Amino acid sequence: MLDLLQITNDPAMARRCDALPGMRLFVDLERLGKAQRQAGRDTFISSHQIDDVGRIKAVLRHTRLMVRVNPLNAATSAELDAVLAQGADLLMLPMFADAATLRQFCALVAGRAPVVALLETGGALDTLAQWIDTPGLAEVYVGLNDLHLSLGLRFMFEPLAQGVVEQVALAASTRGLRFGFGGMAQLNEGLLPGRDVLAEHLRLGSSAVILSRTFHRSENSQRFEGQVAALRQAELALAERSGAQIEADRLRIRHTIEQIASRLPAQA
Repeated sequence: MLDLLQITNDPAMARRCDALPGMRLFVDLERLGKAQRQAGRDTFISSHQIDDVGRIKAVLRHTRLMVRVNPLNAATSAELDAVLAQGADLLMLPMFADAATLRQFCALVAGRAPVVALLETGGALDTLAQWIDTPGLAEVYVGLNDLHLSLGLRFMFEPLAQGVVEQVALAASTRGLRFGFGGMAQLNEGLLPGRDVLAEHLRLGSSAVILSRTFHRSENSQRFEGQVAALRQAELALAERSGAQIEADRLRIRHTIEQIASRLPAQA
């Protein structure tokens, strides 16, 4: 069962997630440089605060809480102390570009919580072999939005079609690390439908995926639970595919991604 990562600072939403199996709550503190990187794009920039960590942790009974902190900077040590004091179970480092940065971050964490490396730069990809064995690292998550921008690609799922995500999955699995990637819309929504994204998660042995904003809509309070239930049913069905079916789906999805990318403008 995939961990479904829900980004929220709403305790009521956190309680709903806590009642469902296989969830992971996600407080997002990343600010540094994000507005500049994603200027002009329809992307979400979180307004979460450090105090939200404790507010969400207080309502959880079953679900682990992950916190994405800011990229490594002079205030990282204090930020880590603060979020750990509020109960963070996992710590995610974004926007690192080399092994030395991840090693320094893990040294500051000093074993107080598992570290999730968010691979979302070309530098992190190029130096994968140099940091994948970093002590304290527990999971590698591929952030497709920033990674495709870093690589100069047109569509966020192009690294999936090009085998980049598979390369990272193999490196993680051979070292016993958990692995995840991307974001997922509802099963029948998105330029690349959520069902196809889910199929690739299962093919690659992924352990985690971030749920997109479309999973929780205010017009129907039960919509979230229903969509999660539908995702779980699809997950079970996709797990029953034969090897030939998995390969056919891989080729079809790669072609779909390439066709979508060909219709999008190149990066300036």
